[in-house]
Amino acid sequence: MSQTRPFSQTEYDARLAATRERMAAAGLDLLIVTDPANMNYLTGYDGWSFYTPQCLALPADGASPVWIGRGIDAGGARVTTFLGEADIVPYPDDYVQARDKHPMDYAAEHIRSRGWGTGTVGLEMDSYYFSARACAALENGLPDARISDCDHLVNWVRAVKSPAELELMHKAARLIELAMQAGVDAIRPGVRQCDAVAAIYAAQIAGHPDFGGDYTAIVPMLPTGIGTSTPHLTWTDDEFVTGEATILELAGAHRRYHCPMARTVFLGDPPDKLSDTAKVVVEGLNKALEAAKPGVTCGEVEAVWRASIARHGLEKASRIGYSTGLNYPPDWGEHTMSLRPGDDSVMAPGMTFHMIPGIWMDDWGIEISECFQVTEQGAAPFCDFPRELVVK
Repeated sequence: MSQTRPFSQTEYDARLAATRERMAAAGLDLLIVTDPANMNYLTGYDGWSFYTPQCLALPADGASPVWIGRGIDAGGARVTTFLGEADIVPYPDDYVQARDKHPMDYAAEHIRSRGWGTGTVGLEMDSYYFSARACAALENGLPDARISDCDHLVNWVRAVKSPAELELMHKAARLIELAMQAGVDAIRPGVRQCDAVAAIYAAQIAGHPDFGGDYTAIVPMLPTGIGTSTPHLTWTDDEFVTGEATILELAGAHRRYHCPMARTVFLGDPPDKLSDTAKVVVEGLNKALEAAKPGVTCGEVEAVWRASIARHGLEKASRIGYSTGLNYPPDWGEHTMSLRPGDDSVMAPGMTFHMIPGIWMDDWGIEISECFQVTEQGAAPFCDFPRELVVK
């Protein structure tokens, strides 16, 4: 018996149909999916098994997709997916981390046995979970096929969220509100950074009285002091001290759907450069959120932010946001749309973004962000949390 999946079979069928429509446009006869978020999206598969090679083979002809993975994880496919027994294909454990063979050798052999070894085969060439050796094994094992990069095909199908997906992200929003408040409350002089993170994790996982939380695709980011000059530091066992800022970049996650948020906390009286910059960031963030609506491009939204901060003499070279939603470690971004110059992706209702216009200087920085969905009326932030520099 399968565990309860968060989506109906009708929704999974629609996702498969949309994916096959894109496959047809790209001229693909078979798609080999290795990104665990995409495997989850198409079948419900959910397990911490992505540290060994696994894939979902999706033929364009309408036949059922086939999960191919490590033997001990086949039970996970039975429990979490709608796939029948014939479409769950385990490979023997002597393929795991072996020097003389690779799990994708086995996958290629099975694909050939299904008659799918010819035509054009799309691979997720830019997936974190697809190695050069895996690619070589498939190329060698499918000599009669034309191998092609599918260019994040399923990721683009995922760009517009269904009402059921948005409901999960709204639950994730309630979780990040709890986790962010726990983090803000825990940051006090003399408290160790690791103890603050423990409080954050407790809030993330214990969750809401009506639903719990999942592990997030990124661990809590907690740069403090001079560490705020760069965005991707985690924590130590050092104590927080008066006169320093700490950036919290966190997320809530429910059924693998994420809602991220960043805030900055200062202990004591913040210097003018920090408090003034916080006001500029919030002003620009608000204006960019007002600009985000159906029919507007991602680049046009970023341009509103850039013009707003330019009036105060600030500039930012990196992007200010990205699409987000369903994901697994090491990232909660979808690797499709970015809020940056030149991105001509057009916003549409149901798209979801994390707008995070961080400013990082030589020895200090600030992050204040919002996760939002695009509606017919414009941007609707998922969270209700003060959009300001937190001073304690």
